[in-house]
Amino acid sequence: MWERMIAKKTSRLFVRGVLLFLVGTFFALVLNLLQVQRQVTLYPDVIDTVFLSAWWLPPCCGTAAAIVGLLFPYFDQQHGTSQCYKQEWSSVMKCIAVFVGINHASVKIDFANNLQLSLTLTAMSIGLWWIFDRSRSGFGLGVGIAVFATLVAQFLVYSGIYRYTASNFLYVRSSLPCIFFSGGITIGNIGRQLAIADDMEVPGISTSKEHKD
Repeated sequence: MWERMIAKKTSRLFVRGVLLFLVGTFFALVLNLLQVQRQVTLYPDVIDTVFLSAWWLPPCCGTAAAIVGLLFPYFDQQHGTSQCYKQEWSSVMKCIAVFVGINHASVKIDFANNLQLSLTLTAMSIGLWWIFDRSRSGFGLGVGIAVFATLVAQFLVYSGIYRYTASNFLYVRSSLPCIFFSGGITIGNIGRQLAIADDMEVPGISTSKEHKD
């Protein structure tokens, strides 16, 4: 009985991870396309390197999305955070739309300076968290993701694996933390919704919760 439940939980966790990987890969392709259209990214002209093109970027983003999407509901459970605040697929889709809008604004709108860009995107990112999350664990994970991902991006740039055009380097670097923060919140909400859907399908969970209440 318990072995069957553990096997079912493991299979559901794997399916959620695969779905999150596909979502992260799709986001990477779309957002990278926006950057290429603005001509803010370049790749090193080294023929004999495995990093000749950006083929490695979507799988890496997909893997990161799977990890983040699984971490959010786990931390919610550990900290006793309710996942029920506006956790519906319609709300998740709105969150995705706002996230894409933030990326679109960072690429398409010409701000007066980098400070104005940073302040605008920071306000939009915090607004996304406030509207679609409002949890301390979500905010903490979002900040951690933003810091870690920004450091990784800077390492890739300084290593020559991934480059920006000289005219847009400071411009894009100013927007990266906000993009990663809002992206973490968005992927986290998707992961939460997938976890809620799994819990609703597992027999006995709802009844046990009702008995506890």
